Amino acid sequence: MTQDKNQDKRRKYSAPVVDGIGKSASRAMLRAVGFTDEDFKKPQIGIASTWSNLTPCNMHINQLAEESAAGADEAGGKSLIFNTITISDGIANGTEGMKYSLVSREVIADSIETVAGCEGFDGLVAIGGCDKNMPGCMMGLARLNRPSVFVYGGTIMPGENHTDIISVFEAVGAHARGDLDLIEVKQIEETAIPGPGSCGGMYTANTMASAIEAMGMSLPGSSAQNAVSETKAEDCRGAGAAVLNLLEKDIKPSDIMTRKAFENAITVVIALGGSTNAVLHLLAMASTVGVDLELEDFVEIGKRVPVLADLRPSGHYMMSELVAIGGIQPLMKMLLDRGLLHGDCLTVTGQTLAENLADVAPYPEGQDIIHAFDNPIKADSHLRILFGNLAPTGAVAKITGKEGTHFTGRARVFHSEEEAQERILDGTVVAGDVLVIRYEGPKGGPGMREMLSPTSAIMGKGLGSDVALITDGRFSGGSHGFVVGHITPEAAEGGPIALVEDGDTITIDAVSNRIELDVSDQELERRRQAWQAPPPRFTRGTLAKYSRTVSSASKGAVTDLP
Repeated sequence: MTQDKNQDKRRKYSAPVVDGIGKSASRAMLRAVGFTDEDFKKPQIGIASTWSNLTPCNMHINQLAEESAAGADEAGGKSLIFNTITISDGIANGTEGMKYSLVSREVIADSIETVAGCEGFDGLVAIGGCDKNMPGCMMGLARLNRPSVFVYGGTIMPGENHTDIISVFEAVGAHARGDLDLIEVKQIEETAIPGPGSCGGMYTANTMASAIEAMGMSLPGSSAQNAVSETKAEDCRGAGAAVLNLLEKDIKPSDIMTRKAFENAITVVIALGGSTNAVLHLLAMASTVGVDLELEDFVEIGKRVPVLADLRPSGHYMMSELVAIGGIQPLMKMLLDRGLLHGDCLTVTGQTLAENLADVAPYPEGQDIIHAFDNPIKADSHLRILFGNLAPTGAVAKITGKEGTHFTGRARVFHSEEEAQERILDGTVVAGDVLVIRYEGPKGGPGMREMLSPTSAIMGKGLGSDVALITDGRFSGGSHGFVVGHITPEAAEGGPIALVEDGDTITIDAVSNRIELDVSDQELERRRQAWQAPPPRFTRGTLAKYSRTVSSASKGAVTDLP
């Protein structure tokens, strides 16, 4: 009798789908996919796989899903694998297709919620390996609020001569500058991506994997494992088993994804020098789980947390090299011992963060990937939240200090990423320019494209210290230079970025956290009266629906706000 009660407690969602004479048809369907009489008595564990062979980030995830399914089955559950979509930023960047990138985050969250909600899964494992499917998975798990574990698909290995995908993007700019010929660019193209795994620097994928582990929603170590490795396979099997433990203890995402957990995630992202996209995605994840998180929270946490990791794109090392010295667990132990993490946060192990980190060994002597607190890469956060008359409700910059902390220049205005890219490569853009790329926001793009192609072209042309780029779009985790994105309100909503004209003076100050347009209030009002909203770029389909429902980037660009 005790066992039956225990099973009922763990089968809150599957029991109504398969128990009793009235559910005979449901059982008949499931028998066809392999269920036995005993399986109907077990909690059902959905394994959300983002497998696709269209990108190296996700090409191996079907095998990882099978490992998680085996782990769940061995622990007494009954697993069912289902798929959701993924797209490739690396392939789509610089094209119209990139407008679907951020949109895919919402589609992924919707699809995980839809399948699990319909089928009655009692718990879930979600496996993501690229920028948008990780926060998309997390948002889906948060909406369902059933015992769940997230698994990161793992990082790629370096390409020949320590290259990666950003090396290819920047080679295009170097060719335009005359530093590389076509044969040299092709050699980099052919060897930079050697196999499965997510882009190899502290770009958005590795940033979000680290944030999710720091939040407690992944098993310890999940964010810092090579995609093709036995440790990653063990992580997947462990995740499947962990869900059964969470079911026993009735630990749900809302118990783990607390305000303190988000603060831990932000702290680790800053220490690692992570992507600006973390701001957008953490805001979205917090909104989904009902945690109050705002842009100003990144400012406050950033005042006390230094950048310690010398990782690409601004640094030297790749994630696989951090994996080799212990991953992010020793860094988290350093931060905890310094009083910068909340050790009492619950995690998917069923233990607290402090308990998980208790026996973690320090980094080996002599390593220089993770710096000591008395020798930081930067004394405070590289993620700068800027306000001013150009961004009344905020903007997000990634300023490591290597670019400087102050830039004043003349506006050179573009209404699309493609237009800006052409003018960078043909030499129109020169030192002293502030490139303004607008109508690329969540509503106006729609989809808030990443400006990886323009920022890479700027770096490749050798203009990284001489020009700035601001946009109501966003940036790839691989972008670096003096760049400011997520400017809100966006141009399509009549934000001040829509009113900038060629030749206006713009000042960006990453110390006082200001972004200002040197135009009088009276002139701005005159321009505002003359401004007309452009017609929607799409009137039907996914992008049109997204444009109509998406919130401001300062709110995470979510589509389900009340």
